Amino acid sequence: MEASTMARCLLTAPPPLCGPRAHPEPLSSPPLRVHARFTRLISISNPKTSTSALRLEKINRFLTRCSLDWVETKADVPIEKRFPPFPAVMDINQIRNILPHRFPFLLVDRVIEYTPGHTAVGIKNVTINDNFFPGHFPERPIMPGVLMVEAMAQVGGLVMLQPEVGGSRENFFFAGIDKVRFRKPVIAGDTLVMRMTLIKLQKRFGIAKMEGKAYVGGDLVCEGEFLMATGSGSE
Repeated sequence: MEASTMARCLLTAPPPLCGPRAHPEPLSSPPLRVHARFTRLISISNPKTSTSALRLEKINRFLTRCSLDWVETKADVPIEKRFPPFPAVMDINQIRNILPHRFPFLLVDRVIEYTPGHTAVGIKNVTINDNFFPGHFPERPIMPGVLMVEAMAQVGGLVMLQPEVGGSRENFFFAGIDKVRFRKPVIAGDTLVMRMTLIKLQKRFGIAKMEGKAYVGGDLVCEGEFLMATGSGSE
């Protein structure tokens, strides 16, 4: 009888219910090994093969049950407790110490990420109490695109006015705006998340090129390239 036929017979034959030969005697030749469903090598001379398979099946059922319990537990958490707050790398008081803007034109509420001399990510909480909504528009309040660009430029100013870039100067100004695109409207209740990244800097002339992108809930709503310049109020 071929080895594969012998292995199949031994695996499919029902074990005796009782008696002194309930456990098979060891084979005189080296034990044959076959591949099982759970990708482990098992010995046909090992009476614990079925026990190992059952143990693996129990572990799989346990892991599945644990994952389902985790999903149910997460679903039981009230929605108001599921979302962590934005981090505060710079709060509004620190922002006011850097930017010269004041009400009603300070359009950055918090900085949530900052890499000195390179990038900053700021947020603007858009509320129906913003002073531009009564006129833009009374029946459909939408944040003006020019103010989205202004808010992004202010985040860029938080990079430009830092010592790593040349923050000893008093102000910064627009020198140019290119490739600006508005993808989606921003309405009251949205949180505008703006990332400004410094691409090129000429310290001698105080001019920088920055890339800006603004998001709401992960969706890109505005993007563009900004050319900015630093200088004192008399320049």
